[in-house]
Amino acid sequence: MIKINLLENAKGKGKRGSSGPSMPTMEMGDMGSPKLKVLAMVVIVGLGNLMYWYHLNNLGKAIDTKVKIAEQKNRELADVKAKFLDRQNQANLYQRRVDVIKQLHDGQTGPVNLMAMMGETINNTEAVWLNKMDDQGTSVNLEGTALSTDAVANLIANLQKTGFFRNVEIKETYQDEQIKEMQAFQFTLTCDKAAGENQTGKGRS
Repeated sequence: MIKINLLENAKGKGKRGSSGPSMPTMEMGDMGSPKLKVLAMVVIVGLGNLMYWYHLNNLGKAIDTKVKIAEQKNRELADVKAKFLDRQNQANLYQRRVDVIKQLHDGQTGPVNLMAMMGETINNTEAVWLNKMDDQGTSVNLEGTALSTDAVANLIANLQKTGFFRNVEIKETYQDEQIKEMQAFQFTLTCDKAAGENQTGKGRS
């Protein structure tokens, strides 16, 4: 509180010999009053809250920036992942096509290889003629004519030497009475293919 005293100035007008006019005096109230302290505390608290809000605001902006950067990276990674999966699918499709082509090729060359091997084996076995060959996939049935049982045995041995078959057995053999000029035997062989030689296709000659 501030007070201004004008009484001294009014009283001084009726006196002589005064050295000069009296100046008004001003009194300062108690600066340590409770109201002032409360006001100061409110101001301090307000400034503190303002600074804290400013700090939180800056922190929120920094978090928003980091979130946007993370979202951008996630989108980029998602694009990379999508491209990778697309290329992986294309690679899988290509591999399946290659496998199908290989299977078709093997299916074509399998009977050809079997025929070539069988023809070479028959030609290298004396006194044996092949009448029919039936490819059952996992086994091959052979029907033919031989001039002796020894010739049939030699054919079985030669077929086993090729490595194309894991087992060769005589299914039937008998002497052909219709051939009068010479002794001849009709035979039927069952040849089980080796594990790597099994073919799905069937051929007959």
